[in-house]
Amino acid sequence: MSKSAVPYLYGAEETIPIEQLHPFANHPFHVRHDLEMKELMDSIEESGIIHPILVRPKEGGEYEVISGHRRWEACKELGIKQVPAKVLYLDDDEATVLMVNSNIQREHVLPSEKAFAYKMRMDALSHQGKTTSCQVGEKLLSVQNISQETNESQRQVHRYIRLTNLIPPILQMVDENRIAFNPAVEISYMTEEHQQWLQEEMELCDATPSLVQSRALKEMSRNGTLTEDYLHTLLTEEKPNQRQKFFLNQSDVQQYFPPGYTPQQMHNTIMMLLRGWKHKRTSRQRPQREDELER
Repeated sequence: MSKSAVPYLYGAEETIPIEQLHPFANHPFHVRHDLEMKELMDSIEESGIIHPILVRPKEGGEYEVISGHRRWEACKELGIKQVPAKVLYLDDDEATVLMVNSNIQREHVLPSEKAFAYKMRMDALSHQGKTTSCQVGEKLLSVQNISQETNESQRQVHRYIRLTNLIPPILQMVDENRIAFNPAVEISYMTEEHQQWLQEEMELCDATPSLVQSRALKEMSRNGTLTEDYLHTLLTEEKPNQRQKFFLNQSDVQQYFPPGYTPQQMHNTIMMLLRGWKHKRTSRQRPQREDELER
């Protein structure tokens, strides 16, 4: 059995000063200071770190965190000086695969996090599998591997990886649920310059393209016929069956949430509270109707 197949078996547990730890290079998962982080800090303060973080050694006696960035950040916030860690001797590709596998099962993963995690894992698996000269074939096998481990179709894995071609402002709009996933995938095929035009027009018009419009934009970007004037016309035209928008200003509701809550987390929490309110309202109304029938 190879060392890379079961890296946990070869790790020695140590107690490492927190200042000797460094984040994983290009780590795609964000550490958010939200309610979950508060609960994690409370747990560590009460019981300590139950599961050691995973690290690998760097030059000069330093260590790179592979798994456990949230626990590490919580310890820094709590003023803890040392943390238990399992030291693994892995190359870059092995460490990348383990880092993604350890984080992708989080309860809340943003589209951008999943996109870059899948891409990093695909590239790492492709490097590990370079026993043939067919690089495209290796990438296909890597996507199959990711699909099997995440229970997502190969097509969906490809579509997430496509999001890494979006410019940062548009990718942030995907994370904030301001633009739908499917149109964003089509937009990812546009050139960087055309994406910048689109992003400026979306902000100006307070509108986003539909899936059909996004596909048209992709083709126009590919054949060089897209213009800024056309973008403006497209985004200001009324879409079929378009409903009047209802929205809450983020600045109005931000005060009611913990610092670091993303717009998507605020949206999810508001929807959960509304569902609970509807259920309570329905429960109160039902006995009244029954009473009226008995009279």
